[in-house]
Amino acid sequence: MRKQSGFSLLEVMVVLVIIGMIMSIVAPNIMGQKEEADLDKAQLDIQQIEDALSMYKLRVNTYPTTEQGLEALVTKTSIEPIPKRFPEGGFINELPMDPWGNPYQLIYPGEIGKIDVFSMGPDGEAGTEDDIGNWDEEER
Repeated sequence: MRKQSGFSLLEVMVVLVIIGMIMSIVAPNIMGQKEEADLDKAQLDIQQIEDALSMYKLRVNTYPTTEQGLEALVTKTSIEPIPKRFPEGGFINELPMDPWGNPYQLIYPGEIGKIDVFSMGPDGEAGTEDDIGNWDEEER
């Protein structure tokens, strides 16, 4: 007689139940962390963009207009007012995308502050409750 080695069906089922119980405890905590990390990344990106906008204003004496957009930080714009002293390489290497894959938005002059930089949030629509912008800095 040969003895068969391996796991019985009962042993495999017990292991699967234990793994399922662990995942039911861990998964909600991980999912909440992802949402919080996305919000933090958006705030850090907005701060980086604001820093580049400050450098733009120091060099050009005004912020880029809404029409020029944030792209004016990367490449010299052809939309008036055209900056006369634009540095080679721009003020920022490339514009980051928000954590949900959408571009950040610029409004100048801003509705809330002197200049509004924001992400449209998880829903990808501007003007909704989940927008994240430089007006949120005091709240966080």
